[in-house]
Amino acid sequence: MRLTDASVVIRPRTSWEAMDLGVLMARAHRRLLMGSWAMVTLPIFTLLTVLLWEYPSFSLFLFWWLKPAFDRLPLYILSKALFGEIPSTRQAVRHWPRLLKGQLLASLTWRRLSLSRSFVLPVNQLEGLDGPARQKRLGVLLQHNAGAARWLTTIGMHLEIGLWFGCMALFYLFIPEQLELDWDWQRMALASGSNDLWVEHLGNAAYALILVFWEPIYVACGFSLYLNRRTVLEAWDLELIFRSLRQRLSGIVPLLLLVVGLMLAQVTPPAMAAEPVGSKQLSTRSAGQSIQEVLEHPPFKNPETVTRYRFGEEKTAVRSKTKGDGKLPAWLQALLDNLNSNAFKHVAEGLKILLWSLLIGAIALLVWRYREWMRTFVQRSRQPLPKAVKPVPAQLFGLDLGVETLPEDIAGTAEQLWSTQPREALGLLYRGLLSRLLHEFNLPLKNADTEGQVLEHVHRLQQPQLLAFSDELTRHWQNLAYGHRLPPTAAQQQLCNDWRVLFSSGMHQ
Repeated sequence: MRLTDASVVIRPRTSWEAMDLGVLMARAHRRLLMGSWAMVTLPIFTLLTVLLWEYPSFSLFLFWWLKPAFDRLPLYILSKALFGEIPSTRQAVRHWPRLLKGQLLASLTWRRLSLSRSFVLPVNQLEGLDGPARQKRLGVLLQHNAGAARWLTTIGMHLEIGLWFGCMALFYLFIPEQLELDWDWQRMALASGSNDLWVEHLGNAAYALILVFWEPIYVACGFSLYLNRRTVLEAWDLELIFRSLRQRLSGIVPLLLLVVGLMLAQVTPPAMAAEPVGSKQLSTRSAGQSIQEVLEHPPFKNPETVTRYRFGEEKTAVRSKTKGDGKLPAWLQALLDNLNSNAFKHVAEGLKILLWSLLIGAIALLVWRYREWMRTFVQRSRQPLPKAVKPVPAQLFGLDLGVETLPEDIAGTAEQLWSTQPREALGLLYRGLLSRLLHEFNLPLKNADTEGQVLEHVHRLQQPQLLAFSDELTRHWQNLAYGHRLPPTAAQQQLCNDWRVLFSSGMHQ
């Protein structure tokens, strides 16, 4: 999946703006979407109608229940058209049976009535996640878009019903007046004979034709919501901006460096008058002494030492030793003078020592009193706690990563599979890479990690050769998984050769 090949502008949008983008995508490929949908669904609808002619309501219910299986076809077309690889109607219809392999039973049973069905479908079909990994992925994606996805399904349901009733009303308007007078609508509605079943089947056909128009739009809106959520989470827009800046600056930077170098070469430093070293040092020393003398005098420095008790900021008259000429009473002034005497200072020091001794003695008494309890507590705290070993994930991206499931010669096996089963060959190389990263490099990979997060873990290993191979293999894997594009023949052989260089020479040891 290369963002630079996207046929739409990649940027964060609101939920309703993202759904509007889905409508535009469906309109841009309306012929392909509607044609492929009609070629797949209308024959199945006809078959259900013929087999269940006596039960028109049941045939319509079955056709409606199979919509999640039909929705996979327009999603496949939109996912390829997004990156400029538009399939033909024939190719899309022929590829549709392959899309039914993954999680079809779950889509038609307990997930069938989910209101977020259109938003969740890309996670199942494009990412191939299932089980706990799918739940974690949906927990992240549905944080801010669950409401919009449910509203999309609710509005779509009402729109289907409205269009269905509108088609039936339009059909009624085209009935000739004389024929309409001869009909007994009550008798036709309550009739159970086979001669009157065609009216119900005609209504069912109108619903099938409505889905040809509406259902691709519904799938496109859910797909655009999914793309918008991934754009916000993975900052696709910033990645595209940085790539664009790099492309623009790649041709200008060398020219700018050349111009700056020529300009600097022509600039010469101005000649400065020679100054005796001794005079410069002398002037600097004298200036420093003058500054220090200024800083030692007021108003920059006002030293004052206070060694007695006083109330607030007393005036100079109060600070004098003369009794009775201040604002304080004579007895209070005498008490303050006694407190400032040397005898009282010795008493204060003794009280201070006594208080500290009492505090230390109380702590020692507490320690002695509860020594048994503290000994037990300390012994327990010294026991090392067992470290929780995080289980290594058995699967990533739906791929089994067990060492026992991989062949000994992964590169050789992949070379044998390229000609007949290229998807299995590329999947084997990617499985082998993830397995080595888990079991030999001990990378903390999780079930919910994306391909980009796996590359971030590889980048922290600081092994350029391993990072380059992982980036190249991941790019081909994404092209095949999301865009169904196989790597060229030269790239296939190069991947196998790089695998042998990396993992057969023992660089990871």
